Amino acid sequence: MEIVLQAEAPPLRWDSSGGLRIGKSRVLLELVVHAFEDGATPEAIAQRYPATTLADIYSVLAYYLRHQEEINAYLAKRKQKAETVRRRIESGQQDLAELRKRLLARRDAIA
Repeated sequence: MEIVLQAEAPPLRWDSSGGLRIGKSRVLLELVVHAFEDGATPEAIAQRYPATTLADIYSVLAYYLRHQEEINAYLAKRKQKAETVRRRIESGQQDLAELRKRLLARRDAIA
């Protein structure tokens, strides 16, 4: 039997929101990278996310280690997008707080 050496693409795919998912799972790349950066082993990460395979985790981490600049740029972009969404949600909650205050004042005025 002969071993054929060939390059394999990492098991990553884009989802509709612009996130990178691992293999056929819904696990985001940033979850695996952050766990790895926090000191988790690939085995521990695979146990934490059973929808992934150990081989996929190793492959993704190898890709991350070889392409840290690109992955870190992706992570920064995702963090910025999450911050924008968080601010939008918080501003909407302030609007709801104002609405609640007006409704309570109206109720108290009627009573």
